[in-house]
Amino acid sequence: MYRIRDLREDHDLSQSDVAKVIGTTQQHYSKIENGKADIGAEKLIRLAELYKVSVDYILGLSSDPRPLKSAQK
Repeated sequence: MYRIRDLREDHDLSQSDVAKVIGTTQQHYSKIENGKADIGAEKLIRLAELYKVSVDYILGLSSDPRPLKSAQK
């Protein structure tokens, strides 16, 4: 489903590590990773920031992991 397990393993992080970063429990993060729970937009954005990839890449909508450049404020 999502690419979050591969990204987590590629970065040598535990589910607990990632759960802390995105503000959830390890149990809930495990459910997200296994497709048994949905991930909210805020947590999805936090994952993209953590791994420095685009949200589209995490969702499998793009094969290009590079994040889009933020619009200047």
